[in-house]
Amino acid sequence: MLKIENLHANVADKPILKGLDLEVAAGEVHAIMGPNGAGKSTLANVLGGKPGYDVSAGSAQFMGQDLFELDPHERAAAGLFLGFQYPVEIPGVSNVQFLREALNSQRKQRGQEPLSGGEFLKLAKEKAGLLKMDMEMLKRQVNVGFSGGEKKRAEMVQMGILEPRFAVLDETDSGLDIDALRIVGEGINAIMRGADKGVLLITHYQRLLDVVKPDRVSILADGRIVQTGGPELALRLEAEGYDAVMAEVAA
Repeated sequence: MLKIENLHANVADKPILKGLDLEVAAGEVHAIMGPNGAGKSTLANVLGGKPGYDVSAGSAQFMGQDLFELDPHERAAAGLFLGFQYPVEIPGVSNVQFLREALNSQRKQRGQEPLSGGEFLKLAKEKAGLLKMDMEMLKRQVNVGFSGGEKKRAEMVQMGILEPRFAVLDETDSGLDIDALRIVGEGINAIMRGADKGVLLITHYQRLLDVVKPDRVSILADGRIVQTGGPELALRLEAEGYDAVMAEVAA
């Protein structure tokens, strides 16, 4: 579904990704873990097409397409969703207005008819229910005055409404308390588990993986994937820390 080969990327002329290889199959949740500064968020932003991230070498194939040949809105229409570590505020724009415009824009790109107001509200209510979010929250301005947990839950509602084929989630557990983490994790399972979907889940903590239960786990360090294994690899990191596992890789 997603195949990355020898990816090199720079930020402000500084090399961050240094020959990264990664493959995520359809139906798979693949967790990425690694120390601070390893390049995890850079990977997410490069895949999403965020300006300021310069791909200097390598390739990324998404469902048979050259991802880097697509503009960010084309990547979204093709089914790629990027969940931000720090969701931004958009004053003056309600969540309902924003999400309906985003969804209908993508539907137009795909040659589909736009949803009517009533159809959209029915869909939004259904997806908000998965994240235990009151519809009144979606009538508020995008992320304005929201707590960290509310921002992440609203973003997962957005993911549910847009129904992507593949989600890149950058530290979705950041800023979540125990209850919100469980709700968000269950939301990811409900929205993105399926034979024709995939997830690249970037996280520091086992606690989210206890809910989402990844199929594979990779360690990203110094701009490269240095080790890949099953869910037990994340448990080792939790118990032993990066230094012990990385020392084994170096040996």
